Amino acid sequence: MRPSLLSLRQPGASDKRRRQRGFTLIELLVVLAILALLAGVAAPQVIRYLGGAKTDTARLDVKNIATALDLYRLEVGRYPSNEEGLRALIAAPAGVRGWNGPYLRSESMLVDPWGRPYRYTHPGQHGDFDLYSLGADDRPGGSGEDQDVTSWQ
Repeated sequence: MRPSLLSLRQPGASDKRRRQRGFTLIELLVVLAILALLAGVAAPQVIRYLGGAKTDTARLDVKNIATALDLYRLEVGRYPSNEEGLRALIAAPAGVRGWNGPYLRSESMLVDPWGRPYRYTHPGQHGDFDLYSLGADDRPGGSGEDQDVTSWQ
């Protein structure tokens, strides 16, 4: 007596074949819909976080530049003039005695996170000098990423 084809099959072979077929179109669409919902919820949070990071970076930059200005004043005896500007922290202005810089590593430190130079005036309206960035919108005032970052606040 010959064994039938059904008896030659190993148990679970149809289960194995079923598992190897892959995902159905509906399963893939459900997964894509879930991913789209997650991205829709997470993306605004990430964008808000990155905007806050630029403002925080500008705040730290202003503190570092203000510290460099104070060191410049200690060594030279005065703050850089408006004509000399913040560049005096990188390269010695003509005729300045006591300059022992550079006080900052590179000129790129004088540019805010939005790609514009930090603003400097001496004497300042709020202290010996005013050092500030007008934020992302490059206009006075604002909130969030558009807020001003100043040395006097």
